Amino acid sequence: MTNIAFVASKAEPAQAALSLMSERYGSVSFDVADVIVALGGDGFMLQTLHKTRKFGKPVFGMKQGTVGFLMNLYSEDNLLQRIQAASAAMLRPLMMSVTTESGGTAEAHAINEVSLLRQTKQAAKIRIWVNDKLRVEELVCDGVMLATPVGSTAYNLSAHGPILPLNSEALALTPISPFRPRRWRGAIIKRDSQVRFEILDHYKRPVSATADSTEIRDVAEVLIHEAVDARYHVLFDPAHNLEERILNEQFAF
Repeated sequence: MTNIAFVASKAEPAQAALSLMSERYGSVSFDVADVIVALGGDGFMLQTLHKTRKFGKPVFGMKQGTVGFLMNLYSEDNLLQRIQAASAAMLRPLMMSVTTESGGTAEAHAINEVSLLRQTKQAAKIRIWVNDKLRVEELVCDGVMLATPVGSTAYNLSAHGPILPLNSEALALTPISPFRPRRWRGAIIKRDSQVRFEILDHYKRPVSATADSTEIRDVAEVLIHEAVDARYHVLFDPAHNLEERILNEQFAF
Protein backbone atom coordinates (compact mmCIF):
# COMPACT_ATOMS: atom_id res chain seq x y z
CA MET A 1 0.00 0.00 0.00
CA THR A 2 1.21 3.49 -0.85
CA ASN A 3 0.85 6.06 1.93
CA ILE A 4 0.31 9.55 0.51
CA ALA A 5 0.73 12.97 2.10
CA PHE A 6 -1.37 15.51 0.22
CA VAL A 7 -0.55 19.22 0.24
CA ALA A 8 -2.16 22.05 -1.70
CA SER A 9 -1.75 25.74 -2.42
CA LYS A 10 -4.26 28.21 -0.98
CA ALA A 11 -6.01 28.62 -4.34
CA GLU A 12 -9.64 27.52 -4.28
CA PRO A 13 -9.31 24.79 -6.98
CA ALA A 14 -6.30 23.32 -5.19
CA GLN A 15 -8.10 23.29 -1.85
CA ALA A 16 -11.13 21.61 -3.40
CA ALA A 17 -8.88 18.97 -4.95
CA LEU A 18 -7.11 18.48 -1.61
CA SER A 19 -10.40 17.73 0.13
CA LEU A 20 -11.55 15.32 -2.57
CA MET A 21 -8.24 13.46 -2.95
CA SER A 22 -7.66 13.18 0.81
CA GLU A 23 -11.10 11.68 1.29
CA ARG A 24 -10.62 9.23 -1.57
CA TYR A 25 -7.05 8.05 -0.93
CA GLY A 26 -6.39 9.10 2.67
CA SER A 27 -3.62 11.46 3.74
CA VAL A 28 -0.81 10.89 6.22
CA SER A 29 1.96 13.04 7.69
CA PHE A 30 5.21 13.64 5.82
CA ASP A 31 7.29 11.42 8.09
CA VAL A 32 5.26 8.25 7.43
CA ALA A 33 4.36 8.94 3.79
CA ASP A 34 5.82 6.96 0.90
CA VAL A 35 5.15 9.85 -1.48
CA ILE A 36 4.01 13.46 -1.29
CA VAL A 37 1.38 14.72 -3.74
CA ALA A 38 1.42 18.49 -4.31
CA LEU A 39 -1.63 20.22 -5.78
CA GLY A 40 -0.98 23.66 -7.25
CA GLY A 41 1.32 25.39 -9.70
CA ASP A 42 5.08 25.44 -10.22
CA GLY A 43 5.65 27.99 -7.47
CA PHE A 44 3.87 25.81 -4.94
CA MET A 45 5.76 22.76 -6.21
CA LEU A 46 9.08 24.48 -5.54
CA GLN A 47 7.90 25.48 -2.07
CA THR A 48 6.87 21.90 -1.36
CA LEU A 49 10.20 20.50 -2.52
CA HIS A 50 12.12 22.88 -0.26
CA LYS A 51 9.80 22.34 2.69
CA THR A 52 9.84 18.53 2.55
CA ARG A 53 13.45 17.81 1.50
CA LYS A 54 14.42 16.76 5.02
CA PHE A 55 11.94 13.85 4.81
CA GLY A 56 13.60 12.41 1.69
CA LYS A 57 10.29 11.53 0.03
CA PRO A 58 9.51 11.76 -3.72
CA VAL A 59 7.00 14.42 -4.78
CA PHE A 60 4.33 13.89 -7.43
CA GLY A 61 2.76 17.18 -8.50
CA MET A 62 -0.64 17.69 -10.10
CA LYS A 63 -1.52 20.96 -11.77
CA GLN A 64 -4.03 23.13 -9.94
CA GLY A 65 -2.41 26.48 -10.71
CA THR A 66 -1.42 28.85 -13.51
CA VAL A 67 1.90 27.32 -14.56
CA GLY A 68 2.54 23.61 -14.40
CA PHE A 69 5.87 22.75 -16.03
CA LEU A 70 6.87 20.70 -12.97
CA MET A 71 3.38 19.27 -12.55
CA ASN A 72 1.46 16.33 -13.97
CA LEU A 73 -2.09 16.69 -15.27
CA TYR A 74 -4.73 16.59 -12.57
CA SER A 75 -7.03 13.58 -12.41
CA GLU A 76 -8.95 12.08 -9.52
CA ASP A 77 -8.61 8.55 -10.93
CA ASN A 78 -5.86 5.91 -10.86
CA LEU A 79 -3.49 7.94 -8.68
CA LEU A 80 -1.81 4.91 -7.09
CA GLN A 81 -1.18 3.35 -10.49
CA ARG A 82 0.23 6.62 -11.83
CA ILE A 83 2.61 6.95 -8.89
CA GLN A 84 3.83 3.37 -9.27
CA ALA A 85 4.45 3.87 -13.01
CA ALA A 86 6.01 7.32 -12.68
CA SER A 87 9.46 8.26 -13.98
CA ALA A 88 11.80 9.77 -11.42
CA ALA A 89 13.92 12.89 -11.90
CA MET A 90 16.61 13.84 -9.41
CA LEU A 91 16.96 17.63 -9.38
CA ARG A 92 20.35 19.03 -8.39
CA PRO A 93 20.05 22.46 -6.78
CA LEU A 94 22.42 25.39 -6.56
CA MET A 95 23.65 26.77 -3.26
CA MET A 96 23.45 30.55 -2.90
CA SER A 97 25.66 32.15 -0.26
CA VAL A 98 25.01 35.84 0.31
CA THR A 99 26.85 38.63 2.11
CA THR A 100 24.71 41.70 2.75
CA GLU A 101 25.66 45.37 3.00
CA SER A 102 25.56 45.10 6.80
CA GLY A 103 27.95 42.13 6.81
CA GLY A 104 25.30 39.51 7.46
CA THR A 105 25.31 36.15 5.70
CA ALA A 106 22.62 33.76 4.45
CA GLU A 107 22.34 30.59 2.40
CA ALA A 108 19.55 29.03 0.33
CA HIS A 109 19.05 26.31 -2.26
CA ALA A 110 17.80 27.09 -5.77
CA ILE A 111 16.20 24.36 -7.86
CA ASN A 112 15.39 26.71 -10.77
CA GLU A 113 17.70 29.72 -10.56
CA VAL A 114 19.44 32.34 -8.49
CA SER A 115 18.47 35.79 -9.73
CA LEU A 116 19.80 39.23 -8.83
CA LEU A 117 17.54 42.22 -9.41
CA ARG A 118 17.86 45.97 -8.90
CA GLN A 119 15.75 47.31 -6.03
CA THR A 120 15.32 50.89 -7.23
CA LYS A 121 14.88 52.85 -10.46
CA GLN A 122 18.65 52.92 -10.95
CA ALA A 123 20.32 50.15 -12.92
CA ALA A 124 22.44 47.65 -11.05
CA LYS A 125 26.19 47.44 -11.62
CA ILE A 126 27.51 43.92 -11.16
CA ARG A 127 30.96 42.39 -11.56
CA ILE A 128 31.01 38.69 -12.50
CA TRP A 129 33.67 36.13 -11.63
CA VAL A 130 33.64 32.49 -12.83
CA ASN A 131 35.99 30.11 -11.02
CA ASP A 132 37.85 33.12 -9.58
CA LYS A 133 38.50 34.54 -13.05
CA LEU A 134 37.03 37.95 -13.83
CA ARG A 135 34.67 37.57 -16.79
CA VAL A 136 32.59 40.77 -16.77
CA GLU A 137 34.17 43.90 -15.33
CA GLU A 138 30.91 45.84 -15.06
CA LEU A 139 27.46 44.64 -16.14
CA VAL A 140 24.96 47.52 -16.13
CA CYS A 141 21.55 45.89 -16.07
CA ASP A 142 18.24 45.23 -14.38
CA GLY A 143 19.77 42.02 -13.08
CA VAL A 144 21.43 38.70 -13.85
CA MET A 145 20.70 35.05 -13.11
CA LEU A 146 22.28 31.62 -12.98
CA ALA A 147 19.83 28.88 -14.00
CA THR A 148 19.90 25.09 -13.78
CA PRO A 149 18.73 22.94 -16.71
CA VAL A 150 15.26 22.52 -15.17
CA GLY A 151 15.14 26.25 -14.45
CA SER A 152 16.33 27.17 -17.93
CA THR A 153 12.74 26.96 -19.24
CA ALA A 154 11.39 29.35 -16.58
CA TYR A 155 12.58 32.89 -15.80
CA ASN A 156 15.77 32.25 -17.76
CA LEU A 157 13.82 31.62 -20.98
CA SER A 158 11.77 34.78 -20.44
CA ALA A 159 15.05 36.72 -20.26
CA HIS A 160 16.09 35.18 -23.62
CA GLY A 161 18.48 32.70 -22.03
CA PRO A 162 19.18 29.27 -23.59
CA ILE A 163 17.20 26.11 -22.88
CA LEU A 164 19.52 23.46 -21.44
CA PRO A 165 18.92 19.70 -21.81
CA LEU A 166 18.18 18.07 -18.45
CA ASN A 167 21.43 16.09 -18.27
CA SER A 168 23.65 18.66 -19.95
CA GLU A 169 25.96 19.30 -16.95
CA ALA A 170 25.69 23.01 -17.73
CA LEU A 171 24.29 26.22 -16.25
CA ALA A 172 22.90 29.28 -18.00
CA LEU A 173 24.38 32.63 -16.98
CA THR A 174 21.90 35.16 -18.33
CA PRO A 175 21.73 38.97 -18.00
CA ILE A 176 18.36 40.66 -17.45
CA SER A 177 17.85 43.75 -19.64
CA PRO A 178 21.59 44.45 -20.05
CA PHE A 179 22.61 48.00 -20.99
CA ARG A 180 26.40 47.58 -20.90
CA PRO A 181 28.14 45.63 -22.33
CA ARG A 182 25.41 46.01 -24.91
CA ARG A 183 26.28 42.94 -26.99
CA TRP A 184 26.72 40.46 -24.12
CA ARG A 185 23.84 37.99 -24.04
CA GLY A 186 25.13 35.61 -21.42
CA ALA A 187 27.08 32.35 -21.33
CA ILE A 188 26.72 28.61 -20.85
CA ILE A 189 29.13 27.35 -18.22
CA LYS A 190 30.00 23.98 -16.69
CA ARG A 191 27.77 22.78 -13.88
CA ASP A 192 30.60 22.49 -11.38
CA SER A 193 31.58 26.14 -11.88
CA GLN A 194 31.63 28.63 -9.03
CA VAL A 195 30.13 32.02 -9.87
CA ARG A 196 30.59 35.16 -7.81
CA PHE A 197 28.58 38.33 -8.28
CA GLU A 198 30.07 41.47 -6.78
CA ILE A 199 27.61 44.35 -6.44
CA LEU A 200 29.26 47.63 -7.37
CA ASP A 201 28.15 50.86 -5.69
CA HIS A 202 25.63 48.80 -3.72
CA TYR A 203 24.63 51.58 -1.31
CA LYS A 204 23.49 53.78 -4.19
CA ARG A 205 22.30 50.93 -6.44
CA PRO A 206 20.87 48.25 -4.10
CA VAL A 207 20.31 44.73 -5.37
CA SER A 208 18.32 41.76 -4.06
CA ALA A 209 19.20 38.08 -4.55
CA THR A 210 16.55 35.37 -4.86
CA ALA A 211 17.00 31.59 -4.77
CA ASP A 212 13.64 30.26 -6.02
CA SER A 213 11.31 31.91 -3.46
CA THR A 214 13.92 32.92 -0.86
CA GLU A 215 14.80 36.61 -1.26
CA ILE A 216 17.65 38.47 0.45
CA ARG A 217 17.73 42.24 0.00
CA ASP A 218 20.61 44.72 -0.01
CA VAL A 219 23.29 42.23 -1.00
CA ALA A 220 26.96 43.07 -1.49
CA GLU A 221 28.21 39.74 -2.81
CA VAL A 222 26.62 36.48 -3.96
CA LEU A 223 28.53 33.21 -4.34
CA ILE A 224 26.88 30.30 -6.18
CA HIS A 225 27.95 26.69 -6.66
CA GLU A 226 26.25 23.32 -6.97
CA ALA A 227 24.91 21.91 -3.71
CA VAL A 228 26.58 18.54 -4.17
CA ASP A 229 25.01 16.97 -1.05
CA ALA A 230 21.38 17.83 -1.90
CA ARG A 231 18.91 16.21 -4.29
CA TYR A 232 15.19 16.68 -4.88
CA HIS A 233 13.18 13.64 -6.03
CA VAL A 234 10.30 14.47 -8.42
CA LEU A 235 7.92 12.03 -10.14
CA PHE A 236 6.40 12.44 -13.62
CA ASP A 237 3.97 10.48 -15.74
CA PRO A 238 6.14 8.46 -18.19
CA ALA A 239 4.62 10.02 -21.32
CA HIS A 240 5.45 13.50 -20.07
CA ASN A 241 8.73 13.06 -18.19
CA LEU A 242 10.88 16.07 -17.42
CA GLU A 243 13.53 15.42 -20.06
CA GLU A 244 10.86 15.25 -22.77
CA ARG A 245 9.20 18.44 -21.49
CA ILE A 246 12.46 20.37 -21.70
CA LEU A 247 13.13 19.01 -25.19
CA ASN A 248 9.61 20.01 -26.29
CA GLU A 249 10.25 23.59 -25.14
CA GLN A 250 12.99 23.88 -27.76
CA PHE A 251 10.44 23.23 -30.50
CA ALA A 252 7.65 25.43 -29.12
CA PHE A 253 6.50 28.25 -31.40
